[in-house]
Formats: sequence, C-alpha cells, structure tokens
Amino acid sequence: MSHEKTAWTRNRTLAVVAVVLGAVAIFGSPGGGARVTLDTRELAAIVESEVDHVTVQELSDWIIQGNTDFRLIDLRDEESYAEYHIPLAERVPLGELHDYPILRNEKIVLYSDGGIHSAQAWFLLRAQKFPGTYILLGGLDFWKDEILFPVLEADAAPEEVAAFERARFVSEFFGGTPQTGVDPAADGPAMSLPTVEMPTQPVVRSGKRKKKKKGC
Repeated sequence: MSHEKTAWTRNRTLAVVAVVLGAVAIFGSPGGGARVTLDTRELAAIVESEVDHVTVQELSDWIIQGNTDFRLIDLRDEESYAEYHIPLAERVPLGELHDYPILRNEKIVLYSDGGIHSAQAWFLLRAQKFPGTYILLGGLDFWKDEILFPVLEADAAPEEVAAFERARFVSEFFGGTPQTGVDPAADGPAMSLPTVEMPTQPVVRSGKRKKKKKGC
C-alpha cells in the first residue's frame, strides 16, 4: 500500500472512532431503540485490517463486468451528485441513510469526496447490524485520480507502461482522459469531468434476491 493510502487508512481509523459519540448524538440510537452497544476497539480493528473497504479498481471492475450485486451509495449533496457521480450510484444524504430502503444481506459501498462522511455512514450501518458495509477507499478523489484521469509519467518504467494500458482502457470506458508523457514536476492540465453514462452492459436491479435451491 502506498504511503498516501496508508495515511488515509490511519486517518479514517481515527475518524471512525472519533465520530462514534457524535453520530449517536446527531442521529440517536442507530438501532432505533433506547440503547445501543458499541465496541470502538472492534470498529477500529476492522478499519486497520482493511476488510471494510473496496478499492476504486475493484469497483470499476464490478461495473465493467456488469456485476450488480451491490448498492453504491453517494453521500454528497445534490449539486455535487448532479455535477458528477460514479455510474450506478444512488444519492442518499447521511441524515436519510437510517431510513433508506436497503436490505441487511446486501453489499453496500459508501463514498463521498473524502473520508469523514463515509466513516460516519459506515459506523451507522455497522451499528445497525449491516455486515456487508464497505467504504470506497479514497472516495471520489481516488476515483478521479486512478480511474478517470490516470497518469503515465514521461520516465515510466516498462512495467508501468504495461500496467497503464489497463488503466487506459478503464479510463476510456468511464469517459475519462488518460494522460501520458507527463512531467511529474509540472502541474497537469485541468481535467473536465465526463458526462455520467450507464455501462454498456444491461443492468437489471431487483429488490429481491433469488432464492437458493434446496438440496444443493
């Protein structure tokens, strides 16, 4: 893991623990009852072990492959969502998440621009016993940097050039602009966000899951 991602994960660990009392104070008992039992050490351990997050590369692969067995929740405001959002994302303000129609057996991926809102939302859903809750690592910032606008530096090594071909394909799939021959010491040009379009594969959503056949 890069230094930037390591620092981001550690900061998010502190954020999750720090917002526990604040989230309860703002939203009340996450479980809807009079009391809720929290284990902040367990929550912090989950974050540190990195099992609570999905990377932007994993998410992009799911969308490209037509995988729809997850709910992608955008926690930002309406204006930001309208300007750009990741395909398949549903906008759900943090204050409305408690009553949003999601199922406990669903895989839920949360994102915002940075990490604090995602950490708060993750905590609220985990406290309500939604086990399949994840944070998009780095949020929309990482999505822009690594998916929409990947950069290949002018002095890139051969293995970096090879890896960039995959990044180029993913970027173009989502309407991004891959950049090659970039001088790492120079400021890159301002990139325009693409128009959000649904993936080319047919996407079928259903509120019900197929029942598994008995006897298998």
